[in-house]
Amino acid sequence: MTHSIEVRGGEAPADPSTQPLDNAVWAALNGPHARFAERLGRAARYPADVYDFAALADPTDPAAWADLCELVGPGTVVRLKPVDDVPSGWDVVGGGQGVQLVDTALRSEPAPEAVRLGPEDVPEILDLVARTRPGPFLKRTVELGTYLGIRHQGRLIAMAGERIRPPGWTEISAVCTHPEHRGRGLGTRLVRAVAAGIRARGDIPFLHAAAGNTQAIRLYESIGFTLRRRSPVLLVRSRGRPREVRAL
Repeated sequence: MTHSIEVRGGEAPADPSTQPLDNAVWAALNGPHARFAERLGRAARYPADVYDFAALADPTDPAAWADLCELVGPGTVVRLKPVDDVPSGWDVVGGGQGVQLVDTALRSEPAPEAVRLGPEDVPEILDLVARTRPGPFLKRTVELGTYLGIRHQGRLIAMAGERIRPPGWTEISAVCTHPEHRGRGLGTRLVRAVAAGIRARGDIPFLHAAAGNTQAIRLYESIGFTLRRRSPVLLVRSRGRPREVRAL
């Protein structure tokens, strides 16, 4: 399904196809993020220390599930979206409902106080993520795109960055602020700044959030994002015992 999205307040195309967003992880791993892809046939995933999601070319295709099982091996837990049903040979071990929002009226602008974050900042990033729980963030997630942070007296207190990149789109993710510094609009300033960089290369920002995080959803809608779809996120495990790794 393709939707027409009117984008205002930036340089992004006025009528982008949203079809890549229907299966965003797969589109990213077969597009701008192909360099990260671990792929077998109709299944792919990000490296386990980059982003803990896998993807299927068609979640209703048993052959794609067979490829995923061979790719990840027995007894392995992976996260998938959007998936409604899993075939035999897989166990659902967790999950929830997510929402996807797209930029339709966001005002993007640089944040002069923001600094670019890199691999050397990962320990501080992981500490902030542990305190605020904005969603999955791993040791190499920072490699997926531009991450910006705001510091106070040298300490990282807020951040936001880019995660998956389907063709024509870039996800804004890891938006979080230290509890002691909330209420100052830091997250919004960083979202606008990350969006400015995304639009500068011709992409359009979008977001994912947990469906139950109504406070964040309301905030995103108030600054110019529009709810596009709801979809399940499943944590599934392939059947069998994990492969043993023997030391040489």
